[in-house]
Amino acid sequence: MYHSKIAGLGYYVPSNVVTNDDLSKIIDTNDEWIQERTGIQERRHIIRGEDTTTSMGVKAAKIAIERSGIAKEDIDFVVFATLSPDYYFPGPGVLVQRDLGLRTVGALDVRNQCSGFIYGISVADQYIKTGMYKNILVIGSEVHSTGLDMTTRGRGVSVIFGDGAGAAVLSREEDLSKGILSTHLHSEGQHAEELALQAPGMGARWVTDILADNDPNDESYYPYMNGQFVFKNAVVRFAEVINEGLEANGLQISDINMLIPHQANLRISQFIQNKFKLSDDQVYNNIQKYGNTTAASIPIALTEAWEQGKIKTGDTVVLAAFGSGFTWGSAIIKW
Repeated sequence: MYHSKIAGLGYYVPSNVVTNDDLSKIIDTNDEWIQERTGIQERRHIIRGEDTTTSMGVKAAKIAIERSGIAKEDIDFVVFATLSPDYYFPGPGVLVQRDLGLRTVGALDVRNQCSGFIYGISVADQYIKTGMYKNILVIGSEVHSTGLDMTTRGRGVSVIFGDGAGAAVLSREEDLSKGILSTHLHSEGQHAEELALQAPGMGARWVTDILADNDPNDESYYPYMNGQFVFKNAVVRFAEVINEGLEANGLQISDINMLIPHQANLRISQFIQNKFKLSDDQVYNNIQKYGNTTAASIPIALTEAWEQGKIKTGDTVVLAAFGSGFTWGSAIIKW
């Protein structure tokens, strides 16, 4: 049995910065309203024709691979987490394999939205623990901006989300006191429609229906979120899954050196920080700059925290996420 360690990290965000004031020019909103509810000051939106979900994932992956110290030929497997693939099918995992020029390794797409990167890390960790693979590339990448309702009608959702990508290379670690100690995954599908995008799909709203109706008031192809309900569930599940991970490894809250929560809403992160009585130095948030980048939020934040020297060898790092599905999860890492 082996452990897996994070050997390399990288992230990429588009150059196009969209501030709250920028949004106020096209949506009936303002900087104070957005910051009060979400903590977001600005986010990144792709410039069409320059970036896609896959291309951003590739750019983040190149940085992570270079920092890992391994050659791309040593990558054994690819896990790509996203809710915004370039194509309905195939998924972006195979496009990364192609665009990076990797060997004909396996490529797996993960559709767990805000929890996608945690799920991807968990899958990669299991493969490495069993000895099946040695080096796995895990990517979280999202393009939200091209699918949002950028009108006053959609402001409750559209002001929150941004575009970006993050990546990690997981490699075999033979010292069982280091690396990813455990991961913990959950779901509660009875609340699936409380945070969802239902069309186009093969269920209630088919592509042919939308094209035939051509109804500009059909909101089924825009994201829907029951914000207060999501918030109430998120703060409960965040706390539960963090405690679950700590207890599984005989750790206390005081052992946490760095908590990287999914960047859904700054108010959620602050609630959890206060509940666990963690200092500002023990929690890393960057939603102020990037908004909610869903599956990309944790790897972007993790990379930034590491780059800034906030994560050091020997630290206990906790990753935690909650989102659409509902799904949630945590990872406990000895850096």
